[in-house]
Amino acid sequence: MKRICMMAVIPFECLAVMACGQVKSGRESMGENAPGQKNGLAQVYMIKEITPENLVRVYEALGRPATGRVAVKLSTGEPGGNHFLQPFLIKDLVQKVNGTIVECNTAYEGGRAKTADHLKAAEEHGFTAIAKVDIMDAEGEIALPVKGGKHLKEDFVGSHYPDYDFTVVLSHFKGHAMGGFGGAVKNISIGIASSSGKAWIHSAGKTKNTSEMWGNFPPQDDFLESMAEAAKAVADHCGEQILYINVANNLSVDCDCDAHPEAPKMGDIGILASLDPVALDQACVDLVYASEDPGKIHLIERMESRHGIHTLEHGEAIGLGSRKYELIHLDK
Repeated sequence: MKRICMMAVIPFECLAVMACGQVKSGRESMGENAPGQKNGLAQVYMIKEITPENLVRVYEALGRPATGRVAVKLSTGEPGGNHFLQPFLIKDLVQKVNGTIVECNTAYEGGRAKTADHLKAAEEHGFTAIAKVDIMDAEGEIALPVKGGKHLKEDFVGSHYPDYDFTVVLSHFKGHAMGGFGGAVKNISIGIASSSGKAWIHSAGKTKNTSEMWGNFPPQDDFLESMAEAAKAVADHCGEQILYINVANNLSVDCDCDAHPEAPKMGDIGILASLDPVALDQACVDLVYASEDPGKIHLIERMESRHGIHTLEHGEAIGLGSRKYELIHLDK
C-alpha cells in the first residue's frame, strides 16, 4: 500500500503533500491513535478502479465490521437522473453487511417527497431488487441533540433511524447546487434528516416548514455550518458504529437530487473510505483540485461559488473530524 500524508492548507488552493512528522492532527485531544487514525492523522483509503469488488475491499480496509442491524445510507436518486450509485456497483457490499438501504423523504416537490413515491423511485432505480429499502421518516421523526452548534440545538431525523445498530454511509461524491459539493457530511446531515428536518438545516434552525424554507434562506455560511452541525449529531449518536465510503464518479456539478443533472465534465477519481467524514470529504475535494483533467474547472467553480469547503472547516471546528489526513492507496 502506498501512503501519502496530506493536509489542506488554504481553502480552494492546490493540495499540499507533506512529511508525516510535519502535520499535526486537529483531533489531538482524542489521542494520537484514535479510531481511524495513525500518528495523529485520520486515515483515508483509496482505490482508483471503481468496481463492486473494490467497494468491498475498501470497506474491509477500514477494519470496522458492520454488525447488527445495518443501515446503508445512500441516495436513491431523483427520477429522471442517472448519476446515482448503481445497484450493480453496490450490491455486493450491501449484501455482505446484510444491510437495509435507508433514506428520508425530500423537502422539495418531486418524485421522492412522499413515501409511496420514494419507494417507487427506489424500485424503478433497482434498489429494492438488491435489498430492503426503508424510508425512515415514513412514520415521523425524532430529535438528536447537537453538541456545540452555533445554529442548531437539535437535528430531526427519521423516526426509524434508532432501530439500526450500525450505519454504512455510502455516498456519491459530486457537486451540489446549494452546498457546492456533496459527500459523506451531506449524506448524514441532509440525507438522514426527515423532510422537515431538511428544512430545519436549510434554514439554519429557523423553520421546519418546507414551504417557508425556500423563500427565506439564511446566509450561505449559516446553511453550511448547519449541515456540519446536523452531521455531528448523527456521528455522536452512532459513536464507533459508523463508517464512511465515497464513490467519486459521474462528477457532475449537480446532485443526485436533481432530476436533470448536468453531464460530468471530468473523469472519475475512485473509491475512498475513512472513519472520519471530514477527512474523507476533504480528500475528495483535494483530489479534484489535484486532477490533471481540465474539465475539473466546472466542479471547482461550483464548489468555490458556494463556499463549499466551509462545511468542512466548521465540521473540524466543532469536532466532527479533521481536515488533515493520510491518504493510503490500495491499488496493486
